Amino acid sequence: MEFNLVETWLNMNNLVRAVVIVLTVQAIACITVFFDRSILLLSSYRKSRKFAKAAGPKLTSRDYPGALEIAKTHSGSHLANFIVTGVETYLDKYAKGYHESKAAEFANRALERKSEQLSTELHRGMNILASTGSTAPFIGLLGTVLGILNAFRLVGETGSGGMGTIGVAIAEALIVTGYGLMVAIPSVLIFNWLSGRIASYETGIANAGSALVDQLEDSSSGSESLASECSEQNESRGGQKPASAVN
Repeated sequence: MEFNLVETWLNMNNLVRAVVIVLTVQAIACITVFFDRSILLLSSYRKSRKFAKAAGPKLTSRDYPGALEIAKTHSGSHLANFIVTGVETYLDKYAKGYHESKAAEFANRALERKSEQLSTELHRGMNILASTGSTAPFIGLLGTVLGILNAFRLVGETGSGGMGTIGVAIAEALIVTGYGLMVAIPSVLIFNWLSGRIASYETGIANAGSALVDQLEDSSSGSESLASECSEQNESRGGQKPASAVN
């Protein structure tokens, strides 16, 4: 028995067609999410590596204003935005007179909030993949049930229950279940793959943030130069020089 997809579509009743349309929309949405998230991760990963290579020496030498200037030229990098959040918070609090450890604590809190925002951004659209993977088989099964009901309707109209009457209709109905599985299985695989990539990417960003906070909390060196930098930055904004450190 040969199947013609166009002929099968034309023979379907409107309810089964609606099920096929829903599955097709889900498939298109999953493909869109896959390419969107993949391009985002690849692009940001490359930009973040470029930023880390350029700003690494500045951060190591505690040249935070220099690192901020470099970060401004890497606006598409999640890592650059992450570092900017931590460094700007630290310099701002230190310029207001907070002790280094306290300013670093504020920076850590800011990075935690930024991390949550980043996670939300990276996981955008992932719910579509999860929902499609879990519901597409059942939507396909619904189409099959509706198709079988249509086959029984044909039996009632023709008065004959032979396979020649309902065999083709049932076969067409089962195609919808197969279509649902064809949509669901790749969706689950893509969801698992992207989840792993996103988790790995988030871990790398979080580790960079932790390393930055550890350096900011290290008050054993660079205190005088940092105070001078904060003072100059504060004066450039029209503020006052940092007061004595407070706990």
